[in-house]
Amino acid sequence: MKSQNPFFKFENPDSPLGFDIPDVSMFGMLRITAENQPDTYAYEYFGTKCTYRELMKKIEKVSASYAAAGVKKGDIVTIVMPNTPEAVISIYALNRIGAVSNILHPLSAQEEIRNHINRVNSTVLLAVNICMEKIANIINETKLKTVIVATPGNSMPFIMKKLYALKCIKDFKYDKKDKRYITWNDFVKKSKLVKEYTPTGKQNSEVAVILHSGGTTGTPKDIMISNSNFNAFGIQAVLTLRDVHAEDKILAILPIFHGFGLGVCVHVSFCFGACSVLIPQFNAKQFTSIIKKYRPSMLFGVPTLYDALLKAKGIDKVDFSFLKYAVSGGDTLPVKLEQSVNDFLAAHNSHVKLCEGYGMTEGLAALSLSVGDCYKSGTIGKPLIGTEMCIVEPGTTNVLPAGEDGELCISGPTVMIGYRNNPEETASTLRTHADGKTWLHTGDMASIDEGGFVHYKLRIKRMMITSGFNVYPTQIEKVVEELDFVEKCVVVPVPHQYKKEVAKAYIILKNGKEGNDETKAEIKAYCKKKLMHYSVPYLYEFVDILPKTAYNKIDFMKLQKESAKEAIS
Repeated sequence: MKSQNPFFKFENPDSPLGFDIPDVSMFGMLRITAENQPDTYAYEYFGTKCTYRELMKKIEKVSASYAAAGVKKGDIVTIVMPNTPEAVISIYALNRIGAVSNILHPLSAQEEIRNHINRVNSTVLLAVNICMEKIANIINETKLKTVIVATPGNSMPFIMKKLYALKCIKDFKYDKKDKRYITWNDFVKKSKLVKEYTPTGKQNSEVAVILHSGGTTGTPKDIMISNSNFNAFGIQAVLTLRDVHAEDKILAILPIFHGFGLGVCVHVSFCFGACSVLIPQFNAKQFTSIIKKYRPSMLFGVPTLYDALLKAKGIDKVDFSFLKYAVSGGDTLPVKLEQSVNDFLAAHNSHVKLCEGYGMTEGLAALSLSVGDCYKSGTIGKPLIGTEMCIVEPGTTNVLPAGEDGELCISGPTVMIGYRNNPEETASTLRTHADGKTWLHTGDMASIDEGGFVHYKLRIKRMMITSGFNVYPTQIEKVVEELDFVEKCVVVPVPHQYKKEVAKAYIILKNGKEGNDETKAEIKAYCKKKLMHYSVPYLYEFVDILPKTAYNKIDFMKLQKESAKEAIS
């Protein structure tokens, strides 16, 4: 018999949120689970398993090591790591002593790493070994005093660790005589006694983690996420996905430098009392073996992950009866892909339907989800418990009625504290409405129907204007992708002297279709049948791949810069 999740006790119908947020840190939240089920597995990493009791001991020891390195309350430690135990343990260890984790993508350029380190004044850095040459090139341009060098092999089983060491025998160039560098194993040995820090303030509103995104205006932002944000999200997940229990498994494929990855695949997993299966680098060729080995109860991923699932070699022979939830987020889920995944799951003994969620780093992770009673195909469902959504006239705080398109705004317990050292951007993004509540202006176009279901449209900045008419790229993309020989379509604006902007379609073909004039004419004819004349693409280009951002989303800005070269006079 499964034990009752302790977080259900925080459900409170009399609270404005529908639940109470415990006055504890992220570490304190984890401790609730550890005390309730100390001997169940918290994470698994290449076959190495760690119970919640063992995880707490590791965190306490590593927090003492960080204290020995001079880290104290309020300090910001930069972490440049993939999904490994060392990274997860460090985030909670730093939280235990009141420090803040500033988490970066390991593939960031060295200038980006330097700028991020300097912007938050980090003196301590935890980084994966593959980043060491980049770190060596910029370390003297920073205030770094300690660089902890970890490898993905640190927590692997003995034989695998040796094989990994042979595979990565190349020397990651840095001066090993420089005393600022220390290996993870040597770092952990330098612990000293340190007391746990308990956050203060209403609902622990202090910063726990700094994440990064382009913000609502497309320029880099340092997003401050609080203990309360993480813990509220954990309870929202527990109360939404009620049949997840201890010993269930979540595949942590989404990276921890992303709110979706850290929020869902790690912190929420711990709130469930589940086992987070840490995957440091996703390889589509290994997808089938990963699924067969771990039999995860929950899959969380971007649409491209589910596309990879359908194409994975040998996946047709897998029985998916073990799956409880499959959630897609991080990018728009094409209806055709949703249906294909649902058909696949149904044919492989699963009652699960692919749920589309909506989130943004400024709201930590998921803010709405199409699941259970809130499931409706083609929508992003309804807001999670305690979260509110409204639609306003773009550029204002005027709320629009049901069914009308406008900017999507969010109010709730997971909305960020703000952008660090950027009061202007914070003020334009977090705005007080007539109801007195603070609302996050997402920069996304959406509508809310009479039933309360949210229909996502597109980023406002992706909307283009052709001869005075609003043209929505996602609408064009959806129509083009209806053709059975089209794999993917992305539409961006091209400057036009008279019409201001016209649409250009980048198209990936499939089923052996050739990208020639005949195919172009076929697509254009179909668009003319389905779209208003001003929305029909003006230009077409057939490509084999589309550029991606560091977060594995379509790089619209790069395509837009390329298309600008084709400005029409």
